[in-house]
Amino acid sequence: MHNDRTGQIVVIFLSVRTGADDAGYAAAAAAMEGLAALQPGYRGIESTRGSDGLGITLSFWADEASAVRWRDHPEHKAIRDAGRDRWYARYEVIICTAQRSYAWTPA
Repeated sequence: MHNDRTGQIVVIFLSVRTGADDAGYAAAAAAMEGLAALQPGYRGIESTRGSDGLGITLSFWADEASAVRWRDHPEHKAIRDAGRDRWYARYEVIICTAQRSYAWTPA
């Protein structure tokens, strides 16, 4: 089933990992995904990492205030700081609003 994302805030997180502490990274990523899902305004997440190491995570929020609350959440901040110290060679965050949304699924 498709969730119409029109009007949602999309936080795009592009990252390249250092390769250090894979187990710690996996545990932190799972914890953050679970914690994000409990936040008011959370609408979903999609994530992938290519063989070249580039990771792309999209998180979807009902509005700007919800996305900002997630950015400022103390546990999220602590994991973000750990990521800078340990897990990421670099990252970029882009925030935008979904102008249109549609999906296709085979019959």
